Amino acid sequence: MRFKWRTFMITATIAASSARAAPQTEPVRIPSFTDIPHASHYASAAEYDAAVADRRLTIRRVSYQSDGLTVYAYVYGPRAPKKSEPVIIFNRGSWTWPNGFVGEILPMARRLAEKGYVVVAPLYRGSGGAAGKDEMGGADLDDLMNLQPVLAELPGADPSRIYLYGESRGGMMVYQALRDGFPARAAAVVGGFADMEAMLADPQWGKASEAIWPDLARNRAEIVRRRSAVQWPERITAPILIIHGAADSLVSPTQSLKMAGELLALGRPFQLLIVENGDHTISRRAADRDAWVTDWFARHP
Repeated sequence: MRFKWRTFMITATIAASSARAAPQTEPVRIPSFTDIPHASHYASAAEYDAAVADRRLTIRRVSYQSDGLTVYAYVYGPRAPKKSEPVIIFNRGSWTWPNGFVGEILPMARRLAEKGYVVVAPLYRGSGGAAGKDEMGGADLDDLMNLQPVLAELPGADPSRIYLYGESRGGMMVYQALRDGFPARAAAVVGGFADMEAMLADPQWGKASEAIWPDLARNRAEIVRRRSAVQWPERITAPILIIHGAADSLVSPTQSLKMAGELLALGRPFQLLIVENGDHTISRRAADRDAWVTDWFARHP
Protein backbone atom coordinates (compact mmCIF):
# COMPACT_ATOMS: atom_id res chain seq x y z
CA MET A 1 0.00 0.00 0.00
CA ARG A 2 1.18 3.52 -0.78
CA PHE A 3 -0.04 6.46 1.15
CA LYS A 4 0.65 10.13 1.72
CA TRP A 5 0.93 11.56 5.18
CA ARG A 6 2.04 14.58 7.09
CA THR A 7 2.48 14.70 10.87
CA PHE A 8 2.69 17.58 13.32
CA MET A 9 3.06 17.24 17.09
CA ILE A 10 1.64 20.31 18.84
CA THR A 11 -0.16 19.68 22.11
CA ALA A 12 -3.39 21.25 23.25
CA THR A 13 -5.39 21.05 26.48
CA ILE A 14 -9.14 21.62 26.83
CA ALA A 15 -10.93 21.62 30.18
CA ALA A 16 -13.47 18.83 30.80
CA SER A 17 -17.02 19.39 31.98
CA SER A 18 -17.80 18.67 35.62
CA ALA A 19 -21.52 18.01 35.10
CA ARG A 20 -23.11 14.71 36.12
CA ALA A 21 -26.08 12.70 34.86
CA ALA A 22 -27.90 9.48 35.69
CA PRO A 23 -28.16 7.50 32.44
CA GLN A 24 -30.39 4.46 32.10
CA THR A 25 -28.98 1.38 30.38
CA GLU A 26 -30.71 -1.59 28.80
CA PRO A 27 -29.73 -4.63 26.73
CA VAL A 28 -30.15 -4.58 22.97
CA ARG A 29 -31.10 -7.32 20.55
CA ILE A 30 -28.22 -8.48 18.40
CA PRO A 31 -29.38 -9.26 14.85
CA SER A 32 -28.09 -12.20 12.86
CA PHE A 33 -25.52 -11.45 10.18
CA THR A 34 -28.02 -12.19 7.42
CA ASP A 35 -30.49 -9.65 8.85
CA ILE A 36 -28.06 -6.73 8.45
CA PRO A 37 -28.40 -4.83 5.15
CA HIS A 38 -25.11 -4.87 3.25
CA ALA A 39 -23.56 -6.82 6.14
CA SER A 40 -20.38 -7.68 4.23
CA HIS A 41 -19.60 -3.96 4.08
CA TYR A 42 -18.95 -4.03 7.84
CA ALA A 43 -17.40 -7.44 8.45
CA SER A 44 -17.24 -11.02 7.26
CA ALA A 45 -19.73 -13.50 8.68
CA ALA A 46 -16.93 -15.12 10.68
CA GLU A 47 -15.85 -11.77 12.17
CA TYR A 48 -19.40 -10.91 13.06
CA ASP A 49 -20.15 -14.26 14.67
CA ALA A 50 -16.91 -14.02 16.67
CA ALA A 51 -17.98 -10.60 18.00
CA VAL A 52 -21.42 -11.92 18.97
CA ALA A 53 -19.89 -14.94 20.71
CA ASP A 54 -17.30 -12.95 22.70
CA ARG A 55 -18.64 -13.17 26.25
CA ARG A 56 -15.91 -10.92 27.68
CA LEU A 57 -17.57 -7.91 26.08
CA THR A 58 -21.12 -6.65 25.90
CA ILE A 59 -23.12 -3.96 24.14
CA ARG A 60 -26.04 -2.11 25.69
CA ARG A 61 -28.04 1.02 25.04
CA VAL A 62 -27.95 4.04 27.32
CA SER A 63 -30.62 6.74 27.35
CA TYR A 64 -29.86 10.32 28.38
CA GLN A 65 -31.25 13.82 28.12
CA SER A 66 -30.30 16.25 25.37
CA ASP A 67 -32.16 19.55 24.92
CA GLY A 68 -35.16 18.07 26.72
CA LEU A 69 -35.23 15.00 24.46
CA THR A 70 -34.52 11.42 25.49
CA VAL A 71 -31.83 10.17 23.11
CA TYR A 72 -29.70 7.04 22.96
CA ALA A 73 -26.16 5.79 22.58
CA TYR A 74 -24.61 2.33 22.36
CA VAL A 75 -22.02 1.43 24.96
CA TYR A 76 -19.60 -1.43 24.29
CA GLY A 77 -16.99 -2.68 26.69
CA PRO A 78 -16.05 -5.33 29.28
CA ARG A 79 -18.97 -7.27 30.72
CA ALA A 80 -17.39 -7.04 34.17
CA PRO A 81 -14.98 -4.06 34.13
CA LYS A 82 -12.08 -4.31 36.56
CA LYS A 83 -10.65 -0.86 35.88
CA SER A 84 -11.49 2.35 34.10
CA GLU A 85 -10.58 2.48 30.42
CA PRO A 86 -10.32 5.44 28.04
CA VAL A 87 -13.40 6.17 25.93
CA ILE A 88 -13.77 6.36 22.16
CA ILE A 89 -16.93 8.16 21.08
CA PHE A 90 -17.73 6.80 17.64
CA ASN A 91 -19.83 9.03 15.41
CA ARG A 92 -21.71 7.17 12.70
CA GLY A 93 -22.23 8.23 9.12
CA SER A 94 -25.42 8.80 7.13
CA TRP A 95 -28.65 10.48 8.16
CA THR A 96 -31.36 8.76 10.25
CA TRP A 97 -31.20 5.10 11.30
CA PRO A 98 -34.79 4.29 12.38
CA ASN A 99 -33.86 0.85 13.73
CA GLY A 100 -30.43 1.74 15.05
CA PHE A 101 -27.11 0.26 13.93
CA VAL A 102 -26.05 -2.20 16.61
CA GLY A 103 -25.17 -4.96 14.12
CA GLU A 104 -23.25 -2.59 11.88
CA ILE A 105 -21.04 -1.29 14.70
CA LEU A 106 -20.43 -4.54 16.61
CA PRO A 107 -17.29 -5.89 14.84
CA MET A 108 -15.60 -2.51 14.80
CA ALA A 109 -16.47 -1.84 18.45
CA ARG A 110 -14.92 -5.18 19.37
CA ARG A 111 -11.67 -4.24 17.59
CA LEU A 112 -11.52 -0.97 19.50
CA ALA A 113 -12.40 -2.61 22.83
CA GLU A 114 -9.66 -5.19 22.37
CA LYS A 115 -7.22 -2.27 22.29
CA GLY A 116 -8.40 -1.20 25.73
CA TYR A 117 -11.21 1.28 25.05
CA VAL A 118 -14.85 1.60 26.04
CA VAL A 119 -16.80 2.52 22.90
CA VAL A 120 -19.76 4.89 23.06
CA ALA A 121 -21.76 5.60 19.88
CA PRO A 122 -24.53 8.21 19.90
CA LEU A 123 -27.51 7.37 17.70
CA TYR A 124 -28.58 11.06 17.50
CA ARG A 125 -32.13 12.34 17.79
CA GLY A 126 -34.60 10.88 15.35
CA SER A 127 -32.84 7.50 15.24
CA GLY A 128 -33.41 4.24 17.08
CA GLY A 129 -36.78 5.38 18.42
CA ALA A 130 -35.56 8.71 19.82
CA ALA A 131 -37.68 11.82 19.45
CA GLY A 132 -36.61 14.87 17.48
CA LYS A 133 -35.27 15.38 13.97
CA ASP A 134 -31.77 14.59 12.79
CA GLU A 135 -30.48 17.80 11.20
CA MET A 136 -27.20 16.18 10.19
CA GLY A 137 -24.94 18.57 11.98
CA GLY A 138 -27.47 21.00 13.43
CA ALA A 139 -29.05 20.78 16.88
CA ASP A 140 -28.19 17.06 16.92
CA LEU A 141 -24.60 18.07 17.68
CA ASP A 142 -25.88 18.59 21.24
CA ASP A 143 -26.49 14.83 21.45
CA LEU A 144 -22.73 14.38 21.15
CA MET A 145 -21.79 17.30 23.39
CA ASN A 146 -24.25 16.19 26.10
CA LEU A 147 -22.57 12.78 26.37
CA GLN A 148 -19.81 14.28 28.51
CA PRO A 149 -21.56 13.99 31.90
CA VAL A 150 -22.99 10.59 30.94
CA LEU A 151 -19.50 9.11 30.60
CA ALA A 152 -18.79 9.76 34.27
CA GLU A 153 -21.66 7.42 35.18
CA LEU A 154 -20.66 4.49 32.95
CA PRO A 155 -18.94 1.59 34.76
CA GLY A 156 -15.42 1.05 33.45
CA ALA A 157 -15.26 4.35 31.54
CA ASP A 158 -12.65 7.01 32.33
CA PRO A 159 -14.26 10.40 31.52
CA SER A 160 -10.88 12.12 31.76
CA ARG A 161 -9.58 10.23 28.70
CA ILE A 162 -11.91 10.76 25.75
CA TYR A 163 -11.22 10.35 22.02
CA LEU A 164 -13.46 11.19 19.07
CA TYR A 165 -13.78 8.94 16.01
CA GLY A 166 -16.13 9.65 13.10
CA GLU A 167 -16.81 8.47 9.58
CA SER A 168 -18.45 10.40 6.75
CA ARG A 169 -21.16 12.57 8.37
CA GLY A 170 -19.63 11.54 11.71
CA GLY A 171 -16.37 13.14 10.65
CA MET A 172 -18.20 16.43 10.20
CA MET A 173 -19.66 15.97 13.70
CA VAL A 174 -16.16 15.44 15.09
CA TYR A 175 -14.93 18.66 13.49
CA GLN A 176 -17.87 20.56 14.99
CA ALA A 177 -17.41 19.06 18.45
CA LEU A 178 -13.74 20.05 18.45
CA ARG A 179 -14.72 23.54 17.29
CA ASP A 180 -17.06 23.85 20.25
CA GLY A 181 -14.54 22.69 22.84
CA PHE A 182 -15.29 18.99 23.33
CA PRO A 183 -12.53 17.73 25.67
CA ALA A 184 -11.03 15.10 23.37
CA ARG A 185 -7.36 14.23 23.76
CA ALA A 186 -7.21 13.39 20.05
CA ALA A 187 -9.58 12.67 17.17
CA ALA A 188 -9.81 10.65 13.96
CA VAL A 189 -11.94 11.24 10.87
CA VAL A 190 -12.53 8.72 8.05
CA GLY A 191 -14.10 9.85 4.78
CA GLY A 192 -15.35 13.00 6.45
CA PHE A 193 -16.53 16.08 4.67
CA ALA A 194 -15.26 19.53 5.60
CA ASP A 195 -16.64 21.70 2.77
CA MET A 196 -20.43 21.59 2.61
CA GLU A 197 -20.66 23.87 -0.40
CA ALA A 198 -18.57 21.45 -2.44
CA MET A 199 -20.76 18.57 -1.23
CA LEU A 200 -23.95 20.31 -2.29
CA ALA A 201 -22.50 20.85 -5.76
CA ASP A 202 -22.48 17.06 -6.22
CA PRO A 203 -25.70 15.96 -8.01
CA GLN A 204 -26.06 12.89 -5.79
CA TRP A 205 -26.77 15.23 -2.86
CA GLY A 206 -29.71 16.91 -4.63
CA LYS A 207 -32.79 15.11 -3.30
CA ALA A 208 -31.09 14.08 -0.07
CA SER A 209 -30.32 17.69 0.83
CA GLU A 210 -33.96 18.68 0.31
CA ALA A 211 -35.10 16.05 2.81
CA ILE A 212 -32.42 16.77 5.40
CA TRP A 213 -32.56 20.57 5.23
CA PRO A 214 -35.97 21.68 3.96
CA ASP A 215 -34.95 25.29 4.66
CA LEU A 216 -31.76 25.02 2.58
CA ALA A 217 -32.86 27.58 -0.01
CA ARG A 218 -33.56 30.14 2.69
CA ASN A 219 -30.70 29.42 5.11
CA ARG A 220 -28.03 27.99 2.81
CA ALA A 221 -25.19 30.21 4.03
CA GLU A 222 -25.65 29.28 7.70
CA ILE A 223 -26.25 25.57 6.99
CA VAL A 224 -23.05 25.46 4.95
CA ARG A 225 -20.95 27.52 7.37
CA ARG A 226 -21.88 25.43 10.41
CA ARG A 227 -20.94 22.16 8.70
CA SER A 228 -17.80 23.31 6.86
CA ALA A 229 -14.67 22.96 8.98
CA VAL A 230 -12.60 24.60 6.25
CA GLN A 231 -14.35 27.85 7.22
CA TRP A 232 -13.15 27.74 10.83
CA PRO A 233 -9.96 25.59 11.00
CA GLU A 234 -8.42 27.93 13.57
CA ARG A 235 -10.91 26.60 16.13
CA ILE A 236 -9.59 23.04 15.89
CA THR A 237 -6.60 22.48 18.16
CA ALA A 238 -6.79 18.81 19.19
CA PRO A 239 -4.46 16.36 17.36
CA ILE A 240 -6.44 14.87 14.50
CA LEU A 241 -5.88 11.92 12.17
CA ILE A 242 -7.56 12.40 8.78
CA ILE A 243 -8.03 9.22 6.70
CA HIS A 244 -9.57 9.18 3.25
CA GLY A 245 -9.91 6.55 0.56
CA ALA A 246 -8.39 7.59 -2.75
CA ALA A 247 -11.28 5.84 -4.53
CA ASP A 248 -14.04 7.34 -2.36
CA SER A 249 -17.03 7.89 -4.67
CA LEU A 250 -19.28 9.47 -2.02
CA VAL A 251 -17.03 12.14 -0.51
CA SER A 252 -14.13 13.35 -2.61
CA PRO A 253 -10.65 12.98 -1.08
CA THR A 254 -10.15 16.63 -1.97
CA GLN A 255 -12.30 17.42 1.08
CA SER A 256 -9.67 15.99 3.40
CA LEU A 257 -6.81 17.40 1.35
CA LYS A 258 -8.31 20.87 1.66
CA MET A 259 -8.84 20.47 5.40
CA ALA A 260 -5.29 19.24 5.86
CA GLY A 261 -4.02 22.27 3.95
CA GLU A 262 -5.87 24.59 6.32
CA LEU A 263 -4.47 22.83 9.38
CA LEU A 264 -0.98 22.85 7.88
CA ALA A 265 -1.13 26.59 7.33
CA LEU A 266 -2.06 27.06 10.99
CA GLY A 267 0.58 24.67 12.31
CA ARG A 268 -2.05 22.44 13.94
CA PRO A 269 -1.27 18.84 15.00
CA PHE A 270 -2.55 16.41 12.39
CA GLN A 271 -1.74 13.43 10.21
CA LEU A 272 -3.21 12.86 6.76
CA LEU A 273 -3.49 9.38 5.31
CA ILE A 274 -4.79 8.84 1.76
CA VAL A 275 -5.35 5.12 1.23
CA GLU A 276 -4.78 3.78 -2.27
CA ASN A 277 -7.94 2.14 -3.70
CA GLY A 278 -9.73 2.87 -0.44
CA ASP A 279 -13.52 3.29 -0.56
CA HIS A 280 -15.62 5.68 1.50
CA THR A 281 -14.99 4.05 4.89
CA ILE A 282 -11.90 1.97 3.97
CA SER A 283 -14.20 -1.03 4.45
CA ARG A 284 -11.91 -3.52 2.70
CA ARG A 285 -9.19 -2.70 5.23
CA ALA A 286 -11.35 -2.13 8.29
CA ALA A 287 -8.95 -3.80 10.71
CA ASP A 288 -6.05 -1.68 9.43
CA ARG A 289 -8.20 1.44 9.58
CA ASP A 290 -9.10 0.88 13.23
CA ALA A 291 -5.49 0.02 14.08
CA TRP A 292 -4.31 3.31 12.56
CA VAL A 293 -6.89 5.11 14.69
CA THR A 294 -6.01 3.41 17.97
CA ASP A 295 -2.29 3.84 17.27
CA TRP A 296 -2.93 7.57 16.83
CA PHE A 297 -4.87 7.73 20.08
CA ALA A 298 -2.11 5.83 21.90
CA ARG A 299 0.31 8.56 20.84
CA HIS A 300 -1.86 11.10 22.70
CA PRO A 301 -2.50 9.54 26.12
